Amino acid sequence: MLIDCPFCKSRVDAKEHGHREYLTPEDPYPSRIVVAECPSCGNTLVGEHQKLDHPEYGEVWTDTTRLWPYPKKSIPRNVPDIVRLSLEEADICFTAGALSACAVMCGRSLEGICVHFEVKPALAAGLQALLKQEIIDKRLFQWGDELRKVRNLGAHATNQKISSEDARDVLDFAHAITEYIFVLNDQFDRFMKRRNK
Repeated sequence: MLIDCPFCKSRVDAKEHGHREYLTPEDPYPSRIVVAECPSCGNTLVGEHQKLDHPEYGEVWTDTTRLWPYPKKSIPRNVPDIVRLSLEEADICFTAGALSACAVMCGRSLEGICVHFEVKPALAAGLQALLKQEIIDKRLFQWGDELRKVRNLGAHATNQKISSEDARDVLDFAHAITEYIFVLNDQFDRFMKRRNK
């Protein structure tokens, strides 16, 4: 079973130690949770994949997505491509241990949000404009501004290094800001419409 090992920073053919298939009411295809062991470092990995009908090959299992440890973040479908592509690259950079590149791509995802809302794409001014238009609140502005500072460390030649912990936090902040803007705002609007009826 091929799965990304966060400890080895590579895709490995993990040794399966057990699995459990399940069905959900909204999905006709079964999914499988797998407990496995990385052949390189021996750490435990938990993943999930789904059985699908392929027009050419019949029933096939999808690629395995790691659920534990450090599950890969999913990016909702309604996130614009100009934001999504940078977040996907930030995830890849973090997994590969390219921490400066991860921080730069996180900053680029915020710049994508600025472009989407047609405010200044320069990150400092763009974040101020998003705050002024109430697209983000003060706390998210603060997260974005700290993310911007770490992005600058990654983007400019200095002797300072970005730690794994800082890169992980910046990546989490980028995902959280994106989810707040493009998912939770819409969800809250739908909730209030139902309540007001």
